[in-house]
This record gives sequence, C-alpha cells and structure tokens, in this order.
Amino acid sequence: MRRLPLLVLAGLAAATVAACGGNPPPAQPGPQANADSIAAAERARQDSIARAEADARAREEAERVARQRAADSLAAMGRTTEAVRTMLAAMIHFDFDKSNIRSGDAGTLDQKVGILQANPNLRIRISGHCDERGSDEYNLALGNRRATAAKQYLVSHGIEAGRIETVSYGEERPIAQGHDETAWAQNRRDEFEILSGGDALRQP
Repeated sequence: MRRLPLLVLAGLAAATVAACGGNPPPAQPGPQANADSIAAAERARQDSIARAEADARAREEAERVARQRAADSLAAMGRTTEAVRTMLAAMIHFDFDKSNIRSGDAGTLDQKVGILQANPNLRIRISGHCDERGSDEYNLALGNRRATAAKQYLVSHGIEAGRIETVSYGEERPIAQGHDETAWAQNRRDEFEILSGGDALRQP
C-alpha cells in the first residue's frame, strides 16, 4: 500500500478537528421590531391618552352643567315660591258694614283656590278687619264674618275646611291711618297668611 504524503495527512487531520470541535459560528441576530409596528403602538397609546383626557373633560362638563341646572332649578323654585306667596297674600276688600264677597274679589279668591289645590300641605289663616267706625265689639264680630265669608268661599270650591283658620282683629290693625273713605276702604279687608307648608310652593 502506498503511503499518503505527510502533508495530505496533516490536512485531513486539521479538517477533522475543525469539523468536530473548535469555535461555533457567530449567532444570527433575532427578528427586529418593524418600524411601522412601533409607530402604530405609539399612536394607539397617544389615542388612548387623548380619549381618557376627553372623557375626563366630558365628565367635568357634565358635572358643571348638572350643578348649574340644580342652581337654576333652586333659583326658579325660589322665584316661583315668591310669586305664589304674593298671589296668596293678595287682600280682598268689603263694602261698608258688609261681609259678602264682591264680584271683583271672587277672582282673587279663585287664585287662592288654585294655589291651595296645587299645594295640599299648605295651611292658611284668614284675618278679618274693619274701619274705625262702630264699636269694638261690633267690629270684631264684623271682622269675623268677613274672614268666615272668605273661608266659606274657598271651602265651597273644594278646599278642606281644616286647612283654613280664621281670626278677627276688628278695627285694631288699620293699614291706612286716615279718617276718610279712602283710608276706610283700605281697612275693610281680609288678609291671608301662611301657617305651614309654604317652603316650596308650586304654581297652580
């Protein structure tokens, strides 16, 4: 058998060593994130932040509107209550030595009927008054008849009698201090006062 030249054997040995061992090949780099994917993720994050801020602003605006509406409602309620109080306090007047309801004052009492119907917890007092002519005793009795006449009118229009009190002051509480027919005409009157249930009045 012919011997292989020494150089060939040496080359084969080196090749065998290289194939069986030695330094491994360098690792290949992993897949890199796509630039478009990064930009899309950032846009999504910014959109999420923007939506959260917009939602927060919307909630704040809704709360502000709700507070304003509540304040407006309270103010309107106050105006309504004051308007109803004014209508309820409107006086009626009487002819000399009379206690019958005059036709012009029936409309004023009709307004009070509506108010009392719209506010079932409302209770009132009617006070009867007279001018200075006549004795104290006579005027107390006349004032009582005048207050009672107004109460009977309200009751005849559907208002429960227990919601209405009456009192007579006769000539003791004039609102006009003169001693002529102009003053006397003002003093011959019924006044209307809220006893209870008048905190938040509804219009009829």
